[in-house]
Amino acid sequence: MSQAIESGYAPVEGTELYYEIHGEGAPLLMLHGGVNPSGFFGAPLAAMAGAFKVIAIHARGHGLSKDSDTPWSIEQAADDVAAVLRDRGIEKASVMGYSFGGKIAIQFAIRHPDMLEKLVIVSAGYARNGDYPEVRAAFEKMPDMADAIGGSIAQSPLAELYPDVDWVRVMRKSGQLGVRDYDWSEGVKTIKAPTLLVFADADSIRPEHVVDFYKLLGGGQRDAGLDGSLRSPSRLAIIPGVTHHTIIGAPAVFEHARAFLQG
Repeated sequence: MSQAIESGYAPVEGTELYYEIHGEGAPLLMLHGGVNPSGFFGAPLAAMAGAFKVIAIHARGHGLSKDSDTPWSIEQAADDVAAVLRDRGIEKASVMGYSFGGKIAIQFAIRHPDMLEKLVIVSAGYARNGDYPEVRAAFEKMPDMADAIGGSIAQSPLAELYPDVDWVRVMRKSGQLGVRDYDWSEGVKTIKAPTLLVFADADSIRPEHVVDFYKLLGGGQRDAGLDGSLRSPSRLAIIPGVTHHTIIGAPAVFEHARAFLQG
């Protein structure tokens, strides 16, 4: 595990976000998946902090960050992390986001392009119809099941890690966010930063959507030529033998990410 060299709270619109800084080198903002920051900020963070100055941020209402009374939105979350970077005097960084954090990273790239160096998206789509129908259905049920799900989490080790979190509130707001329709395809077309897309071969996101995502970024348009000189600056990696929920435990994800970011 990595030890933070700095941690604290940064003011954002209406609340404060918790952040940690690990390692030395070029700045890399890491954005966790939904509900549980610790899954991305354990071994995965350590894997990247050996090569980069990692800024790990807990999203609004998650982990050690504070919440506000307003509904969550991915756009607000992207503005939040931009505010944290400015608070820490970081003008430009690469961004790596997983799942919920990957969606935030996409919106960060669209809304704050001047602050972005390179982009790594792990297991996150650009439109709601990219998810399988059963995934969408699960989010539709979540607000009504928030009491039961949140109550169960409140009795788990996760509650000991984040004792101030209102888990019923988190599950209700997560469900409300998850049912919102969105399609960011036009915004994705504007992303100029080199981008690495990483997905599981058994992801919660349809493979057709993965291909369309890569094509929106300029990939998959033609043969790259004998020397590869005609390929897109963006990259696509499919990790075998993993799912949406296990992909962040795959060392290959971080091997690909380090090589891409350092290339």
